[in-house]
Amino acid sequence: MNKALAIIGPTASGKTKLAVELAERLNGEIISADSRQIYKGIPIATAQPDAEDLKRVKHYFIGELDLNEEFNAGEFGIKGRIIIDDIFSRGKLPVIAGGSGLYINSLIDGLFESEAKSDEVRERLYSELEKFGENYLYEQLEIADKETFDKIPKGKIRRVIRALEVFIITGKKISELQKNNVRINFETVQFGLSPDRKLLYDRINNRVDEMIGLGLIDEVKTLLKSGFHYRKNYSLDTVGIKEVIMHLEGEIDFERMKELIKQNSRRYAKRQMTWFRRDSRINIIETDSRTIEEIIIEISEKFKNS
Repeated sequence: MNKALAIIGPTASGKTKLAVELAERLNGEIISADSRQIYKGIPIATAQPDAEDLKRVKHYFIGELDLNEEFNAGEFGIKGRIIIDDIFSRGKLPVIAGGSGLYINSLIDGLFESEAKSDEVRERLYSELEKFGENYLYEQLEIADKETFDKIPKGKIRRVIRALEVFIITGKKISELQKNNVRINFETVQFGLSPDRKLLYDRINNRVDEMIGLGLIDEVKTLLKSGFHYRKNYSLDTVGIKEVIMHLEGEIDFERMKELIKQNSRRYAKRQMTWFRRDSRINIIETDSRTIEEIIIEISEKFKNS
């Protein structure tokens, strides 16, 4: 069976550059497993690979969708597996790179109902509950998943929110996922980058400063002028964009904006690491005090011998 290579890890762990180096040396092409890098117009906010890296190695799911287009982990898994089959057919190596655990699982395992969870989506739904009331969410579920709607009696709003969460994340009804039977015709050897937490948090703080220096605020201003907003576009409901909009709308000052982006990015990285450590299939790669060349050699050898 064909084997794909996956480089995963928390934000700012260096996985993007590492994946490019590995793909270049191993005749590979990169599948980006990131829930936000697929969108156009937000390259700074989502830390998309730069023009040089995109030129060096073919990438998929980078800057492909408009900000008002819906996309979810279920669709990513389906489309990603088609691309992986094509990469194998041309004698190349698929290199999966990213930090969205749900997207990676959807791609290499198929997505099951129990795995379809998102703090961001759940918080958004509870916010809508508070703003519009229970009837609104029941109506949304009736439109999205009539079968499940018919099974949930009035007053069981938590079940409604769970069913909507699954549908938003996967694009599938909860009943469909419970009967999931996806055929995966390739194996994936996964390597998880594990930097020291303090060093990682320092990198995150530095990255936020760099993003602001590169023009993050102007990038978000352009979004607002074009009519986009995180309150109505799920693609923008993400760390870095929300805080800048709060600043531009006068809710917080500049320093508080920076502080919040760094804090929320660190929290996101912590959740990513927790997710990855639950999967015993991931080969943990300690990255502290090591050169990228040493890490490349270790991963290349372990992949070839797997």
